[in-house]
Amino acid sequence: MSPLLSQPVLVLNRLWQAVNICTARRALTLLFEGHAQVVFGDDSGAYRTFDFFEWKDFSRTRPDPESIATVSFKIRVPRVILLVFFDRLPKKEVKFTRHNIFERDKNTCQYCGRTLDRKDLNLDHVVPRDRGGPTSWENIVCSCIPCNTRKANRLPAEAGMRLIRKPRRPKWRPFVQIQVGMPCHESWRHFVDVAYWNVELGQEFG
Repeated sequence: MSPLLSQPVLVLNRLWQAVNICTARRALTLLFEGHAQVVFGDDSGAYRTFDFFEWKDFSRTRPDPESIATVSFKIRVPRVILLVFFDRLPKKEVKFTRHNIFERDKNTCQYCGRTLDRKDLNLDHVVPRDRGGPTSWENIVCSCIPCNTRKANRLPAEAGMRLIRKPRRPKWRPFVQIQVGMPCHESWRHFVDVAYWNVELGQEFG
């Protein structure tokens, strides 16, 4: 079996939103069965879609080194496909990660309002854990180290401090999640938000 058949392919729903990643083998099967079309962007930034036979002809007129040979023809490995029949959106919520809390709070201490490098920020339980505070979107905020030290193991009001804004769960955004280390093909960049990395914070905080 050609190793190219294991190459990752980005899957879009009919709203052109990234919803999954599959192998080239699966993508070609969907293409052949008429369940998907190939999405291909030209040098001008315009995108065209191809059904199986159009993609086969395109592969013949525009050969590419990364093509899979069959008995009678070669076909290019698709990099992005568009589902024809399925409009489903991914059901995943925004992952509860350190990175995403920094993103939500815009790298800004939620007590003093200073925007800092992430190395100068940490995460604070608004209601301390030993007082029943959960590790959740609604109880974790970015805090600079001086504010975190000042607040210590107290409620903000007890430390004479107040939150700039109440922490909330971010609104869900319909983008596929790319795992750390997964190769991201250049042709994906228009469709994929790669911000949702790192492990779940619940695992870190225990």
